[in-house]
Amino acid sequence: MTVGKGRVALVTGASRGIGRAIALGLAERGFDLALNDIPRQAKALDEAAAAVHALGRRAVALHADVSQKIEVEAMVEKAVAELGGIHAVVNNAGILIAASVETLAETHWDSVMDVNAKGTFLVIQAVLPVMKRQAYGRICNIASIGGKHGAPQQAHYSASKAAVMGFTRVLAQELGPIGITANCVCPGIILTDMGRVNLDDPAIRNAWAAKTAMARIGDPEDVVGPVAFFCSDDSAFVTGQTLNVDGGIVFS
Repeated sequence: MTVGKGRVALVTGASRGIGRAIALGLAERGFDLALNDIPRQAKALDEAAAAVHALGRRAVALHADVSQKIEVEAMVEKAVAELGGIHAVVNNAGILIAASVETLAETHWDSVMDVNAKGTFLVIQAVLPVMKRQAYGRICNIASIGGKHGAPQQAHYSASKAAVMGFTRVLAQELGPIGITANCVCPGIILTDMGRVNLDDPAIRNAWAAKTAMARIGDPEDVVGPVAFFCSDDSAFVTGQTLNVDGGIVFS
């Protein structure tokens, strides 16, 4: 598959889990990759870049906190300088700090909103001049079914992901006339390092599997195909949409 041949994708939070799977999946489809994560993930990010190189594609590892405007702008500038452009962006970076509304610390609310919601905004704002010069772009923001239905202990996470979906719908309206699409993928229960916060207990894992129509928990690779679709020209007439990738939990 070469749907991305000659194109560059920026993937945030790419050192592990869903982000790493997306990066490798896009490389397999012909994209060169700008891979982002925070500095403490440097070793894992370098390993992801090496895996992209092993697939015969170019890759650059970019350390930046997506909640910091200056770092995001420097990241995008370096990606363009080294790879020649950015044709697709996947906003995958995200955090979850579980707590009830009653006990939730204000600092934790701010941290989750800063990375998940503001980070998505800052990355898009930095990338848009590049895409506008190209008169082309594919934006895929990773939200969550939690942004639709929520879950106990995740009010701030759910709010941040609902914000990402609303933001994406506005992007689609503003950017459609200039050839840029914007869509969301909403993963369900996926077995990642972050997902294990809720899935370490086998009873909880089995209960979630039982809630899916497909009777299983998702793997990071399950998210790759839908994201690749939104990053490709196969989705050229699709914008402002949210696609649940959850094995059949949410049906709207």
